[in-house]
Amino acid sequence: MIPQKKDIEAACKQVQAFTHRTPVLQSSLLNELTGCQVFFKCENFQKMGAFKMRGALNAIGNLSEAQRKAGVVTHSSGNFGQAVALASKSLGVTAYIVMPENAPDVKKAAVKSYGGIITECESTLTAREAASEKIQKETGATFLHPSNDTDVILGNATAGVELLEAHPDLNILMSPIGGGGLIAGTALAAHYYGNSCKVIGGEPFEADDAYRSLKSGIIETNKTAHTIADGLRTHLGDKNFPIIQQWVSEIIRVEEEEIVEAMKLIWERMKIVIEPSSAVPFAALLRNKDQFKGQKVGIILSGGNIDVKKLPF
Repeated sequence: MIPQKKDIEAACKQVQAFTHRTPVLQSSLLNELTGCQVFFKCENFQKMGAFKMRGALNAIGNLSEAQRKAGVVTHSSGNFGQAVALASKSLGVTAYIVMPENAPDVKKAAVKSYGGIITECESTLTAREAASEKIQKETGATFLHPSNDTDVILGNATAGVELLEAHPDLNILMSPIGGGGLIAGTALAAHYYGNSCKVIGGEPFEADDAYRSLKSGIIETNKTAHTIADGLRTHLGDKNFPIIQQWVSEIIRVEEEEIVEAMKLIWERMKIVIEPSSAVPFAALLRNKDQFKGQKVGIILSGGNIDVKKLPF
């Protein structure tokens, strides 16, 4: 069932006490370069450094008292694990985070610093799911999916709502697409709060399952996902795909070098830190500049969690 406007309103109330209302930034040089007005919603300045804090908070906040006592569990190699750990700490809930053994030490350290209890496993989806199920059985914890969960999607929608409240006359709203949780939330925000505002996604050619899914009408997957945009290597789910089908008008695919160039431009010109996944929708805009000429375009910069020792430029 497609969520209603009242569901987004409830999510906005739920998350506002524990999240930052992140800034919306512009660059006159990037406006000139693109031929349109671009408004960047900077979720890289969100608590734990990514939009995922919003979805985690809304999902945990909507649990019953009994569910909160038993705790929550998720599997994640990065941002969502950190978001669940920090959101759980904010709400006084135990968080069990299953992480692949090869996850970066900096991400494990972040989860631990937020009070998350880490279980390490082999670096396969099967191993992650098995470890999560074991914890669920032993503790009664509620499983939280990082993108295919209605409460998570509604929490994610709050970023788009804030952007549209600041700039209600946007013609287009863009976000990256990985698991589909952010773009589904963005599409809901545009539908209920925008003024004929179109939603366009950005996706790497190297992990273009959402592009193919929108064309075929069924959820497609990737055999490989050799993209620098590591946050976009997952595929869509049955909760977010119907929203995407209904309200995402287009997905623009981009090459790896275009992602790196877009990321570099934002670092150099705006003086802010973003991760590769965040740069994908801006890369899509740059690729199809003529399509956006003279328009007002909002872009969700999804996060800024990157190992600065491994920059691609």
